[in-house]
Amino acid sequence: MAKIGVQAMMLKDSFAEVGAFETLRKISEIGYSAVEISQIPMTEENVAELARARDELGMDIASLSANLTIAPGMPGESLTTGFDKIVADATALDVSMIRIGMLPFDAMGSLDKVLEFCDATNDAAARLAEHGISLYYHNHHIEFAKYDGKHLLDIIADRAPLLGLELDVHWIQRGGLDPVSTIAKYSDRVAMVHLKDYRIGSMPASAFESLAAGDFPAFMTAFTGVVQFAEVGEGNLDFRGIIEQSLASDAKYLLVEQDDLYGRDVFDCLATSRANLIALGYENLF
Repeated sequence: MAKIGVQAMMLKDSFAEVGAFETLRKISEIGYSAVEISQIPMTEENVAELARARDELGMDIASLSANLTIAPGMPGESLTTGFDKIVADATALDVSMIRIGMLPFDAMGSLDKVLEFCDATNDAAARLAEHGISLYYHNHHIEFAKYDGKHLLDIIADRAPLLGLELDVHWIQRGGLDPVSTIAKYSDRVAMVHLKDYRIGSMPASAFESLAAGDFPAFMTAFTGVVQFAEVGEGNLDFRGIIEQSLASDAKYLLVEQDDLYGRDVFDCLATSRANLIALGYENLF
């Protein structure tokens, strides 16, 4: 049975302020018992605290994050230069899944570079498999651009057959596709799904002030910016359909994530998402 957890990108400020264990204690108190680690420095101290949370709180470390390579000045762990460290961390935390969060920035405008990324990533997946670890790729909207009529995500999946998929339902929707049918399409590749809602927000008063002042570009900026990330159940996505298809596809983890909180406290947002998922009948997945 799949488990609903939290994507730790949301919690990076709390990790920095109070540490890994105290942060995970807070989400445990809300009612979550699984977490995907992302944008959290994998220092010796953090790895030890994650292990403590696993042992003392029963917190399931669903997966760790890594990049294929690291651009100069960017944080994170690289499968190219830090492979042994990443494997050691995964082993210490009983983690069998590593996920790559996005394409390298310089590949986003070049199909040739995407193909190079796929080949190198497939090689990394083969190396990780020797250690009992599977490698996954997380989509955004850019993977639904078309090349000769074929979505980039299909190109990636075909070119890197050893690479699993972590599908993000908000970004699928923003890419113009249906999340439920997309999860079904990749049913044999999906182990993790990001539960992230898609909301159309309200136009701010400042937009109408700009309009009255004749600043039409500022008004249009607000108009195009009403697409928002939202707590699960607070937007427009069909989460019953999404979760039922995720379960039918044998996904192992469904991870709540919200890229922008719009001023709300992160723990309040997570509590809202959990309450809405329980209202849908999924308390048994926590």
